[in-house]
Amino acid sequence: MPGKPSFYITTPIYYVNDIPHIGHAYTTLACDYLARFKRLDGFDVMFLTGTDEHGQKVEKSAEAAGMTPIELCDKVSQRFRELADFMNYSHDDFIRTTEERHKISCQALWTKLEENGHIYLDKYAGWYSVRDEAFYGEGELEEKDGEKVAPTGAPVEWVEEESYFFRLSAWEDRLLEFYENLPQTVLPNSRKNEVKSFVKGGLRDLSVSRTSFKWGIPVPGNDKHIMYVWIDALTNYMTAAGYPDMDSEKFQKFWPADIHMVGKDILRFHALYWPAFLMAADIDPAKRVFAHGWWTNEGQKISKSLGNVIDPFQIVEEFGLDQVRYFLMREVPFGNDGDFNRQAMINRINSDLANDLGNLAQRSLSMIFKNCDGVMPSPGKLTDTDKDILTAVDSLLPKVRDHIEVQAISKSLETIWKLVSDANGYFAGQEPWALKKTDPDRMATVLYTTAEIIRQIAILIQPIMPDSAAKLLDQLKIPADERGFDQLGGDHRLASGFEMDKPEGVFPRFVDQ
Repeated sequence: MPGKPSFYITTPIYYVNDIPHIGHAYTTLACDYLARFKRLDGFDVMFLTGTDEHGQKVEKSAEAAGMTPIELCDKVSQRFRELADFMNYSHDDFIRTTEERHKISCQALWTKLEENGHIYLDKYAGWYSVRDEAFYGEGELEEKDGEKVAPTGAPVEWVEEESYFFRLSAWEDRLLEFYENLPQTVLPNSRKNEVKSFVKGGLRDLSVSRTSFKWGIPVPGNDKHIMYVWIDALTNYMTAAGYPDMDSEKFQKFWPADIHMVGKDILRFHALYWPAFLMAADIDPAKRVFAHGWWTNEGQKISKSLGNVIDPFQIVEEFGLDQVRYFLMREVPFGNDGDFNRQAMINRINSDLANDLGNLAQRSLSMIFKNCDGVMPSPGKLTDTDKDILTAVDSLLPKVRDHIEVQAISKSLETIWKLVSDANGYFAGQEPWALKKTDPDRMATVLYTTAEIIRQIAILIQPIMPDSAAKLLDQLKIPADERGFDQLGGDHRLASGFEMDKPEGVFPRFVDQ
């Protein structure tokens, strides 16, 4: 019997010079939704997140805090672990770039690149931003208060030092060919055009080592040099897959990665430098890089100086975990920029969750409990209306799956909620409360049909709201091993005749205090 198909998804590794905020929570949540979806859809999933812990910024921050670099890394990395647990992410591995397995992996990749003739030693002179850990060409710089600054607004300094270089200039044609051969290598398409246009503008060789600080992975054979942050950080995705043991079962199964999920600010490194490094090392690049947008807060750019950074711990405490997970994935077309708006959050909770799904489940299951002696009824003869709504819910998975395949996350949820809305229309139109006196058998059929719709919806929303979905499935007495997507559709209808517990509401309305 063949094994399950594999699916490997990664978040960027988060830099330990910052505390976790809504941007970190958002990226990892998107990966969590996709990973959970794929597991339920029969895939063997590997979902990776972690922290990026080397570089000059960490060295300087640790010094300023009176700590060693590793003490600072331990402290901040732990906060990212806590966020991952708090948000109920289902990651399979949490990698830190200070781990020994990662050092071995990076040095193996470097050695391979050197053996293949793609790395050489020279001198570097150019504008460098410590904050961005990046070099900038003269033409990319801007003026601010008479000083040169990076396009990000970060200060830059002129740096001259010995450096190893990667022959990026040799990869223009191969990269363009790579983008063409895999049409969805970079999504959304606007981002792919951005990357192609950058490559077509001409590539210069890339400085991949530094001598001005020590906190990093030493270059093999020349420990005066530390590997440049991007060759170090990006390699984490392969480290976790078992590199440099390319014959291992894990590497064979999961590499190349299916999706590197990133914010749009680090697209170039993932969609250009990383595939070039890999091809130069005779390794297949990841199948896709997806670059999502940024969040604003009530229409304003989020920044520490404005004091409007959104703390994920705080908003979950106020609104509820599954509610926040749903809002973040539903509110904005995935890939676009989005605005975190308090009133929009409340509207989603009260409209989509409390009114639409919550109310449908609570009303129908309470009616069964009250009017059918607390036992799930058997359906009678189905009318065309019953059959139409059941056919709609039975055929939902392929539609949702199509959106998931291109990371159209908000559309996948919109598709599910369209059916929730139709189910509400069905329930109201059939008026089971009136049928109680006039036709109790018909009432039983309508209630059973509605309960079956709720069963399938609850299975489908597990990736986005795992706790709430579990509560709904528990109320329907669905066993733990019958909650996968293979249980969707007409061949696995809800059992009849079991005793129910008194239903409890799953999605309370939010009342602003």
